[in-house]
Amino acid sequence: MVGDQISLIAIPLLAVLTIGAGAAEMGYLTAAALLPNLFLSLLAGAWVDRRGYKRKVMIGADLGRAALLLVVPVLAFTGVLNLWHLCALSFAIGTLTVFYEVADGSLFAAVVRRPDYIAANSLTNGARAMSFVAGPSVGGVLVQVLTAPFALVADVLSYLGSALLLTRIAPPESPGSPSGSGGWGISSGLTFIARSAVLRQLLLGVTVINLFNYVFHALLILYVTTVLGLSPGMLGAVIGIASIGGLVGAAVTGPLTRRFGIGPVVVLGYVAFPLPLILIPLADGPPPMVIGMLLTAEFFSALGVMILDIGVGSLQTAATPVSRLSLVKGAQRTVNYGVRPIGALLGGFLGERIGVHPALWIGAVGALTGVFFVLFSPVPRMRELPDA
Repeated sequence: MVGDQISLIAIPLLAVLTIGAGAAEMGYLTAAALLPNLFLSLLAGAWVDRRGYKRKVMIGADLGRAALLLVVPVLAFTGVLNLWHLCALSFAIGTLTVFYEVADGSLFAAVVRRPDYIAANSLTNGARAMSFVAGPSVGGVLVQVLTAPFALVADVLSYLGSALLLTRIAPPESPGSPSGSGGWGISSGLTFIARSAVLRQLLLGVTVINLFNYVFHALLILYVTTVLGLSPGMLGAVIGIASIGGLVGAAVTGPLTRRFGIGPVVVLGYVAFPLPLILIPLADGPPPMVIGMLLTAEFFSALGVMILDIGVGSLQTAATPVSRLSLVKGAQRTVNYGVRPIGALLGGFLGERIGVHPALWIGAVGALTGVFFVLFSPVPRMRELPDA
């Protein structure tokens, strides 16, 4: 996760500062990494469920992503790297990420007891929050010191480290089902979600947030570096320091859930994640004020996304039979992650047509509407995790 955060800042900076990408090109690049979620998540979920042994799938995905990412500094060193190389490599890496994360959702249920879902999700999301603190700061410094292409070597090493650590566990996994139903049961995950009021409304709300959030984030680095004038190192430091909010969010979600119940905490997450981002298009004035507003926005948004992810992830896992987890996770990724490239392309289009600043406003305000799908559902009344 630390390595991925370095790539998330290094690749866009490489596109903007080295290749000279504009708003539309940034939309294409962001979409390329996300399109596999739209086209391959259902197939990946069915394939992983059929195959079993999720850990081996994850190790293979790690090794493949390390090899693909290493191509970027090689192409940069030879002087032939262009935007379309970045798009193609981002698409291939995104494809392997789909298989890794679909398998990871099932592996989670294989090693964690049901009563510990919230605690375990708090720990894994706390690790993710720590990566948000370390990754962008390290990434910004590496981009300034080594240049963006060679900063990506850190992510290559992180994938190799992940693969090594996964070889050191032996979870109780099933071999998978020898045969699928209905074309490997590709559509059964979507059908299961559609019939569950909890899973359906959770997914619809998160999908709306992600659509507008990617309108916002496709343009964020372009806006902050070219309009607000922050350097790569300062941008990385701001994001890294502000990401401490994610650690706070991971720490408080468990106590909040015990105090108020899982449903109200999930609703809080749907608001607390997107609302602070309004401060970014509002940022104006002398540099210290601009940096302070960016820090505040990123801090409280990071706090909110941890509350959202821990609560929603625990609810979704608890409401899904273990035997269907890979299928349902694949279906959720198809919808939830599938709208992300659409949001990125829409962000690039809006940035070109109406300007980057108005497009950021559309992204920030639009994401807030996702909460309405959850408000009118059984979720706000829930106090405990449901039975699958």
